[in-house]
Amino acid sequence: MFNWFRRQTGTPSQPEEQKQTPEQAPPEAQPTDTESTKEEPSLTQDEYLNWAKTAFANIQKRKAQQAQAPSESTETVVEGETVTVESAAETTAPIATSSTPTVEIPETEAAAPKPETSAPSPAPAWMRKSDRLEILKETAIETPAPKAKQKPVAPPVAPTETADLPFDEEFVWSARVLAAQGRKPEDISSEEISWLKRLRQGLGKTRRSLVNQLKAIVGQGPLNRDAVMEIEALLLQADVGLEATDYIISTLQNRLREEALPPEGAIEYLKTILRDILDRPLKNLGDPAFAPEKDILNIWLLTGVNGVGKTTTIGKLAHLAQKSGYSCLIAAADTFRAAAVEQVKVWGERSGTPVIANPGKNTDPAAVVYDGIAAAQSRNIDLLLVDTAGRLQNKKNLMEELAKIRRIIDKKAADAKVESLLVLDATLGQNGLRQAQVFAEVAKLSGVVLTKLDGTAKGGVAFAVAQQLNLPIRFIGAGEGIEDLRPFSSYEFVEALLNG
Repeated sequence: MFNWFRRQTGTPSQPEEQKQTPEQAPPEAQPTDTESTKEEPSLTQDEYLNWAKTAFANIQKRKAQQAQAPSESTETVVEGETVTVESAAETTAPIATSSTPTVEIPETEAAAPKPETSAPSPAPAWMRKSDRLEILKETAIETPAPKAKQKPVAPPVAPTETADLPFDEEFVWSARVLAAQGRKPEDISSEEISWLKRLRQGLGKTRRSLVNQLKAIVGQGPLNRDAVMEIEALLLQADVGLEATDYIISTLQNRLREEALPPEGAIEYLKTILRDILDRPLKNLGDPAFAPEKDILNIWLLTGVNGVGKTTTIGKLAHLAQKSGYSCLIAAADTFRAAAVEQVKVWGERSGTPVIANPGKNTDPAAVVYDGIAAAQSRNIDLLLVDTAGRLQNKKNLMEELAKIRRIIDKKAADAKVESLLVLDATLGQNGLRQAQVFAEVAKLSGVVLTKLDGTAKGGVAFAVAQQLNLPIRFIGAGEGIEDLRPFSSYEFVEALLNG
């Protein structure tokens, strides 16, 4: 089992591994600039290619081993089913053959005494046809038997997973990103490769509008003041924000005073600046990893306005938690929006997560949270996800509602670890940033979930969130599928943005 929150293989219930992984997790999830600059030149193109080939071979080997056990069990079942089907066919076959002579004998006997008349002659033919139809009907009953033989063969789907992960340029790029973070080829999972591919494709619009022009400017030669001004305009167009853009430009100018940057050096230095912006909100935290803790109830409140993908994010987080080995429960506390509870239930079914909801209309959200905490405590749940309503139009009501929910949590689950995540729509750009500012004043936010990165060219809003609000980005979504939400890594994000 691959734990996406910790980026490690194994169940999260092993305390010794959990104590050791936080020391190794930061360089993997958020590597420092010195580590990245040291590791990347240490491997040549051929070495990266060999590393990718080794990782691909290990992934195929693991999938083949996982497919062996299910295939053996299905083969035994198929044999048992085919035996029963064949025995049924054998029993029906003699019945069909025994019925044919009994029918044909009286026909010939009845036709013999009346050879002269022409009227009886068509009767035996008609009767023969009807008898043949009966025989066909009996044989038609045997047709489901081959269908039953085909059904057990369908379940082995494991070989298609390797077909979905070909060894192509995207695989090599994804492997290089993981290798540059100090990962070993035997530890790489197919899920990580698939996610990096989707992230790279999701940032395609931002990359085409920003990076291609940026590389054109940088490729003209060493950076000068005119080139810096053009870079500033590109950053503002990508909704990086004024504060983040000013920081990037001032840092570039300070470096230019020291030396002229060649094109490749300028891109690498820009990467370090962008990673520094994204990692700055995490510097005051002891453990930058954002993961549920075992042996304690974790409660994550998700806030955001309607339409940003908040309920969808809860379903994807529940699926991610289940796959990573955490037991999960959803409390549908958004009782303000119509059909919000039904939407949460649909995502609960898709992710296999129970949902605590009140079927009544305009019910108290705090009461739903109270019931959710009681259910989570009685079932020893690791993670309780709470869907809250977003109403920026009435800031006072929103503040009172969130404050009441927090009071319920403090009374009912005083020992729980509570986190508050704000869901932002990346397509909104600076408008989404203004929403984040309002929510930051109301709720004690632990971080941001950035959604819909695949449908916008304004992916630079991630830097504006980190720079202006000093909030870490915890998760990013780059697609509509249930697998298209993953924990955020500044290194992977910047590489997909500038090196895709």
